Amino acid sequence: MTPDSPVPTSKPDSNGAGIEALQRNLADALQRIRFLELELRLLRIKHFGTSSEKLSDGQLELMEAEPSVERQEIEKEAVLLPEAKEEADRQIKRSRKGIHPGREPLPAHLPRIEQIIPCSPGMCHCGQCKKETSVIGYEKTEILDVEPAKYFVRVLLREKRACLDCEEMGVATAAMPVRIVEKGKLSDAVVVDSLVSKYAEHMPLYRQLIGLDREAGVSLSPATLNAGVMRCGELCIPLAGAMREEISGGGYIQADETPVGVRCDLKKGRNHQSYFFEYSRPHGLVVYDFQMSRGRAGPESFLKEFKGVLQTDGYTGYDQVGAKGGIVHAACLAHVRRKFHEAHLIAKSDPLPREVVERIAALYAIESLAREENMDANTRLALRKAQSAPLVKALKERLVEIRVQVLPKSAMGKACSYALGMWPRLEVFLRDGRVEIDNNWCENGMRPLALGRKNWLHIGSPEAGIKIAAIASIFETCKRHGINVREYLLDVLPRIADWPSQRIGELTPLNWKKSRPA
Repeated sequence: MTPDSPVPTSKPDSNGAGIEALQRNLADALQRIRFLELELRLLRIKHFGTSSEKLSDGQLELMEAEPSVERQEIEKEAVLLPEAKEEADRQIKRSRKGIHPGREPLPAHLPRIEQIIPCSPGMCHCGQCKKETSVIGYEKTEILDVEPAKYFVRVLLREKRACLDCEEMGVATAAMPVRIVEKGKLSDAVVVDSLVSKYAEHMPLYRQLIGLDREAGVSLSPATLNAGVMRCGELCIPLAGAMREEISGGGYIQADETPVGVRCDLKKGRNHQSYFFEYSRPHGLVVYDFQMSRGRAGPESFLKEFKGVLQTDGYTGYDQVGAKGGIVHAACLAHVRRKFHEAHLIAKSDPLPREVVERIAALYAIESLAREENMDANTRLALRKAQSAPLVKALKERLVEIRVQVLPKSAMGKACSYALGMWPRLEVFLRDGRVEIDNNWCENGMRPLALGRKNWLHIGSPEAGIKIAAIASIFETCKRHGINVREYLLDVLPRIADWPSQRIGELTPLNWKKSRPA
């Protein structure tokens, strides 16, 4: 059936043949609707670009409703966690059912400020006896409101005390409160606000300064704001070090890397290409490491104490890590699937790439079931052994058959060779329930850095790169665990300078969250 073909109609008769005809008509109509939905999705993806392939149908529909959507907004939407994407789908379903989104209660934690709206003078007297009416209650409506940020100057008046009878005892002055930037002109709240704007919302400092001048008439030197941000980075370095020790003892790490330009003396007049390496654990910590090159020295140094499973995308720089034993290398099925998907895009009429992609989709369906059931590692491993292992075995056998049928240098031939070359690593998830089927958790943790990089263009120095890596470790870990990063930084950063170094682990985001009252 084509999208333009009419939907046939039938009248039911006494022997039930009409009911069967109606059921066939319904099945045909549903198939037609699904076909049109897929066509609409393809059109939206073409309109919004390749990044939109990761968006749900609800996100695409909401994006289309916007008067203008920038590439950065699409990329931000693409890296949202599955729960956030599902909320977009629910929002669309509510709108289709006629459920107004405003009828949902506003968050209970927000303060309520009541505003009484009186009746007009004509409504204050009875239309019959003309007596003044009495207030018998209120019709309550809640709306979300906002006050723009207020900037003010806090004047610190420190007491100076002296004995008027004993001049030789001198003058005692109250100590200054502990602050992030000692003797600086910016409060902790302003410094942290700038940090959040840059590393959570990817707004460069010069744009922040423009907005501050426009909204509050405050003109600050770029050096002043930058000094505050870099001081925060300096204080975050020991926190990142404690997080590094914590993640190294977990037995399972995902790793990935992304390039970033840095200004240094190695290349005068242009940026040197350095790298951020990410080491993370699904549902756990995220730690970034800044390196001046992509070589294996960086991973070897970071992972020298690590024992367990290391999951990567196949980059050879990780191959020699743990060569003396202690590290099991796992691969990423998403990268394997991507190569077959590219082969499908090149030759859409060829059934082989699509067949492989569908086989891989069956494995992901099992993983989706485990996620929906919130299975622990042992239960998920049992499910994989029962259902995924036979599919993996059949997939390998099929790839061996396909490889001899296609040209070695064709897209399909290269995809088969890549997959079979990684096969021992691809099977690791069948032996360890902690290990994910792919490296997507880690890749999603890298996307905010890649997005921010497009806005702030480069890093000012190698020393700044180390500080930015520490800041990013805090931000991504807080985001992954639902920690209010502003509240965390305002509480922890002022205390770090005087905190015992052997107890710095108590201040990492996860331990800080555990210590907070429920």
